[in-house]
Amino acid sequence: MARLSGLLATSFQQDALTRWMIPDERRRAELLPGFFRVFVELSAAHGGVFTAGDGEAVLLFLPAGAEPDEAAVDAALSRVLGEHAEAMRTIAALQAARHPAGRPHYYVSFGAVSAGRRQAGLMSGLLSRMLDRADAEGVGAYVEASSPGGEAASRRVGFERFGCDLVLPGDGPVLRPMWRDPR
Repeated sequence: MARLSGLLATSFQQDALTRWMIPDERRRAELLPGFFRVFVELSAAHGGVFTAGDGEAVLLFLPAGAEPDEAAVDAALSRVLGEHAEAMRTIAALQAARHPAGRPHYYVSFGAVSAGRRQAGLMSGLLSRMLDRADAEGVGAYVEASSPGGEAASRRVGFERFGCDLVLPGDGPVLRPMWRDPR
């Protein structure tokens, strides 16, 4: 878990979303491993962690029907983020307002590839593996891309824009909702 949390933290250190959530670079580097550990543990509890390249790539997701204990997740993130937890709550509220309700789906939360292995197809492979499961179950998949690389990887495996972008307050970054129907 620590290695995967570290990979995600390193990969998202300069991401616009985490920079908005935790503006101070030093503090962000301190908090992100714990932040991502919450999501690794949450996804693992639902069978939603895929890795590739001997741990050089990771995809976190929740399968259709997974119902996390939102209060427990919020409490864990509050412990980890401290004063930055309110920014995470703002992000979560925007996501919840746009999340596709009433449509069973897999929900991709985070993915990362180590710097030396990017553009090697690892993320596309992980997404395809998850989509194979979703297709076998006859359900869609949903993701909110926070970077051009995340959007490109999602498009390569069939995701398309899903409504309007989510824009964080104060000229904050944009999350691009994307959907893929089952095949």
